[in-house]
Amino acid sequence: MRYFFVLLAVAISVPLLLAQDDKARVKAARDLGKQGTESIPKLQAMLSDGSIDVRVEVVKSLVDIGTQYSLDPLIGAMRDSDPEIQIRATDGLVNFYLPGYVKTGLSAHLRRAGSAFKGMFSDTNDQVIEPFLQVRPEVIEALGKVARGGSSLESRANGARAVGILRGKAAIPDLLEALRSKDSQVIYESLIALQKIHDPEVAPRVSFLRRDLDEKVQITALETQGLLRNKEALPALRDAFDHARNKKIQRAALSAIAMVPDESSRTLYMQYFNAKDDDIRAAAVEGIARLSDPKDLEMVEKAFEGERRPGPRLAQAFAAVSAGKTEVSEFSPLQYLVNTLNSKSFKGVAEPYLVEVSRKPEVREALYRALDRATSDEKVGIAHVLARSGDRNSVLYLERLSKDGDVTVSQEGLRAMQTLKARL
Repeated sequence: MRYFFVLLAVAISVPLLLAQDDKARVKAARDLGKQGTESIPKLQAMLSDGSIDVRVEVVKSLVDIGTQYSLDPLIGAMRDSDPEIQIRATDGLVNFYLPGYVKTGLSAHLRRAGSAFKGMFSDTNDQVIEPFLQVRPEVIEALGKVARGGSSLESRANGARAVGILRGKAAIPDLLEALRSKDSQVIYESLIALQKIHDPEVAPRVSFLRRDLDEKVQITALETQGLLRNKEALPALRDAFDHARNKKIQRAALSAIAMVPDESSRTLYMQYFNAKDDDIRAAAVEGIARLSDPKDLEMVEKAFEGERRPGPRLAQAFAAVSAGKTEVSEFSPLQYLVNTLNSKSFKGVAEPYLVEVSRKPEVREALYRALDRATSDEKVGIAHVLARSGDRNSVLYLERLSKDGDVTVSQEGLRAMQTLKARL
């Protein structure tokens, strides 16, 4: 009997001692994180610790340190079999190139209970690094491997999102493989990543998802065909429009068709040019805009003058400028697009329109003149536009913006100038 109680005492005390030892090592990892770069070798050695809690804390510390010397250990952590560690390491790698990302990424919303954890993806997925930033190839390779075959569906989806944010073109084969997943979140994140990387050659390999049963995936697949300007997909997009099971899908299909300018689509655009649905009407007008036919100017100007809804009216302004109405005056279509850069609700619509029309030299010249009386928000928006559509003459104007008295304008002007120079 006495022997039994000895064994019982050992059985109880050993796990308690081990748990205490784990807590001590977790605390050690946390304390090392406060010591900065010098502690990274010790933290890296702890990535092989047998305790998940310890390894999680090690990754947190590496992310907090956040220097270039954290990258190799974080890449190593991507090979861990624990999903949470993969997710935290993924967000840490992105955070190095996009400071502050860990506050909004998936790791910021993780909740662990024993061996299980829950995470929630944010609905907003529009973040992307500046084109002039160079990402280490090993980082993209590690993220691509997780997107293709991470230890959980959450870590795979998160890896795909990270590849898109970092414009990881080398990981396109991994994203295409991820599209074969049966999980809608993994597929969705991979599609958005391919949109951000923007390689038109992958468009045909995405086309099969235009009939996906998941509405979110189907809409994103249709958008991807349009954004990648896949002219070969036009018949399939028209079929998707004709057989759409709801308005959302129909709008996405027509918007995608409108992104691929082709005279053969004119009849469809004209059919819905005055549609009652705002989004359908705007999409049809966008299609007319991208045909850039001066013969359409009178028609779109008349529509612009009579329109009361902001979405379609912005599309009509876009169409009028595309058709040749490029002057900047109080009530002109181009001035309306510029003015809308002040609107929190619609600047995300106006700015892409301006990016497209500003590929024409006469529109850029008009925007240079508009800068003289522009508001701070308008200056920032025009800086973004010139970064993507400017030429060598635009550098001078971005230099001026980089010295603007408004700190936000000067910062965005400098960033835009760096982006433009990298693109040129």
